[in-house]
Amino acid sequence: MPESWWRGAAIYQVYPRSFADGNGDGVGDLAGLRDRLPYLAGLGVDALWLNPWYPSPMADGGYDVADYRDVEAVLGTLAEAEAFIGEAHGAGLRIILDVVPNHASDRSAWFREALAAGPGSPERERFWFRPGRGDGPPNDWRSIFGGPAWTRVPDGEWYLHLFAPEQPDFNWNSPDVVREFHDVLRFWYDRGVDGIRIDSAALLVKDPDAEPDGSDPYTDRDGVHDIYRGWRKVTDEYPGRMLVGEVWLPDQERFARYLRPDEMHTAFNFDFLNCAFEPHALRKVIDTTLATHAPLGAPPTWVLANHDVVRPVTRYGRADTSFDLQDRRHGAPTDRALGVRRARAAALLAMALPGAVYIYQGEELGLPEVEDLPDELRQDPIWHRSGHTDPGRDGCRVPLPWSGDRPPFGFGGDPWLPQPADWKDLTVEAQEPDPGSMLNLYRAALALRREHLGDGGMTWLPSEENVLAFTRDSGLTCAVNLGPAPVPLPSGEVLLASGPLPDGLLPPDTAVWTR
Repeated sequence: MPESWWRGAAIYQVYPRSFADGNGDGVGDLAGLRDRLPYLAGLGVDALWLNPWYPSPMADGGYDVADYRDVEAVLGTLAEAEAFIGEAHGAGLRIILDVVPNHASDRSAWFREALAAGPGSPERERFWFRPGRGDGPPNDWRSIFGGPAWTRVPDGEWYLHLFAPEQPDFNWNSPDVVREFHDVLRFWYDRGVDGIRIDSAALLVKDPDAEPDGSDPYTDRDGVHDIYRGWRKVTDEYPGRMLVGEVWLPDQERFARYLRPDEMHTAFNFDFLNCAFEPHALRKVIDTTLATHAPLGAPPTWVLANHDVVRPVTRYGRADTSFDLQDRRHGAPTDRALGVRRARAAALLAMALPGAVYIYQGEELGLPEVEDLPDELRQDPIWHRSGHTDPGRDGCRVPLPWSGDRPPFGFGGDPWLPQPADWKDLTVEAQEPDPGSMLNLYRAALALRREHLGDGGMTWLPSEENVLAFTRDSGLTCAVNLGPAPVPLPSGEVLLASGPLPDGLLPPDTAVWTR
């Protein structure tokens, strides 16, 4: 692929603990992932994004990093990671690695040194240590996971953690922090990693003394862009490498600043992920996304799922698909059949749009959210810090089903989160011989996408009121019927459809590609 391979790539997200277990301990690992590389290459994706594989106490699923230059022992070794990168490249797959620059683990060497060194020390300047106000914390900031954002240490100072207390925030005013992450990038680029996914990218710069009624004290502050200009300079030392940011911002103009030519190459399009399954809302998001990216020459990204949000089959099966995906306190009934139809149509829509597309593991199997996990098995800190009112994100992280008719469905050992018994019909083994399965829809779509789609432009076509229809530069047309009644098919030969096309019509909740 060209040096700018990411512009039109199909990228598969691997949550390593839940992908495949190679040693039988119930936790996915590098051995299982290496065994399944033929499956990923056969799926038709171009690259893999791996959630953090670093040593971690797992207070937040690996996003509490203790050492950025090694691999968690439960997952494997650094030597195995290096072998995996080489094997993936041999299979035609590039590797994007998750880097977490907002915070470390409270068990990292730096944080232990900071605790030991005491107030006013250079070691504490790497984090946000502050004296309290009276007997309370420095300010009233709240953690994104619930509860206060400050924790007191025995000498009386408080440290900041925008997430869990086990995740102390770095102070990016410290030159040590800047140098450390430049070195971390080079460490992994030197080992062949092709790209970096930047976690919580807009949160790095803080002002604990900001007035409560002023600008946001820790989200999207202007100084964050200097950090990514530095990262881009490091990345540009390695031809063919890329940066993709996790940037959750409602303001598209502010979002676009991260995509300037000397900052990130791409950023995740969460407006599309959050959009209701409704024609006018989807059209507006697509138009706004294209208009935001075009002046910058940056490719859009299209995402339907990830490790933090409700799986598409579940959310599209609800009457109201416009709820906040990060608020899981729902309880709304789900129509599984409706959710599957819409998820299939949404997949063809996302894959037909210009730019890159991300696929979260299990999306290609049509896995639903697991909403009935036993409370005692939930591990997400959101569940615990919300006082057990928010079930958290474990439901989209349940290990994948590969084969067989009962758990662990070929995953390996007894899975760290239990799989539903009715997943026997959703295993890779069960879906492979079925030409109409979700798995084979994804394989067919990814093959056609590689030939006809990816980077480039699109033109909207005249269509019925509840239909989205557009054509790509290659001549491929995508039409999605989001209305209540069947509509005529677009002209041309049908290449692929998300469902049956009775009487030569496009039914509701169905997408088609023609040429």
